[in-house]
Amino acid sequence: MDAGTGRNERSIRRAVVTGGAGFLGSHLCTELRRREVEVVCLDNFLTGNAGNIEHLIGDPWFRLVQCDVTDYVHVPGDVDLVLHFASPASPIDYLKLPIQTLKVGSIGTLHALGLAKEKGARFVLASTSEVYGDPQVHPQPEDYWGHVNPVGPRGVYDEAKRFAEAMTVAYRGQHGVDTAIARIFNTFGPRMRPYDGRAIPTFIRQALAGEPLTVAGDGSQTRSVCYVSDLVRGILALAWDGHTGPMNIGNPHELSVLQIAQDVVAATGSDSPIEFIDRPVDDPMVRRPDTSLAGRVLDWSPEVSWAEGLERTVAWFRTAVDEDNLETAARHS
Repeated sequence: MDAGTGRNERSIRRAVVTGGAGFLGSHLCTELRRREVEVVCLDNFLTGNAGNIEHLIGDPWFRLVQCDVTDYVHVPGDVDLVLHFASPASPIDYLKLPIQTLKVGSIGTLHALGLAKEKGARFVLASTSEVYGDPQVHPQPEDYWGHVNPVGPRGVYDEAKRFAEAMTVAYRGQHGVDTAIARIFNTFGPRMRPYDGRAIPTFIRQALAGEPLTVAGDGSQTRSVCYVSDLVRGILALAWDGHTGPMNIGNPHELSVLQIAQDVVAATGSDSPIEFIDRPVDDPMVRRPDTSLAGRVLDWSPEVSWAEGLERTVAWFRTAVDEDNLETAARHS
């Protein structure tokens, strides 16, 4: 199938989602079931949360398998789509779990690709904007090779994803597997872990608790944040399409980290002060996707504004993250 064709022709009846109990994986499982696609969710719960998929338990067309994709992947029956989303994804996770992060990006990707090859399935790799590192080209187009420190503290995640991309391309070239690479930029929304270390859930948790919001550096570094429903819609548009990628999926609207913190304070009605702390090593100064390829090929663009997405996310944190949950999250972070 030629790149850019087929999203109205492709039939996806059964999908496998690795990391399906994670933040993004669980939203993909939910949306796939809404589209009446049977879902097999694979997760070892290293960073995933069973509560993220609790609403799907009991659905006869949803199956949860607790397993580690770095060990072995076997799914009986036909599979039309493999979405490989298993990986620690926040700095606090991959700094604590460096070997596991490298293994799921390498061995886990090998096994997920092997499953797609065995089943003749479409394969979509969840790659990341981190493959661009601390970019020297702004915004970042897909043909930019990046500026990555392979031996820095973030290298375990960055290089795991870069290796996963290379493996995906190799499987397409050598084995003819129908693959695509999605480079995911900062995404936020309900089901984010309050202690996962990423800016938005951290700021919301701190604001709701009346604690200072800890902004790294002077807060002038920028991020482009995409609401989760837009991200999922883009990923599945790519899954149904025949394009190989790499393809940036994210919101091109750029915000400073300080602005994000100030907006969180306003959205929560908190009187929390802002406290400046040291920037982490290799923290990117700018981050904004060039999404023209996704717009042209998939007719996709974000629809949920930052303000609307933040309002929804704060509302979820208010109702879902009580003191007991925060304590539980802290113990597992």
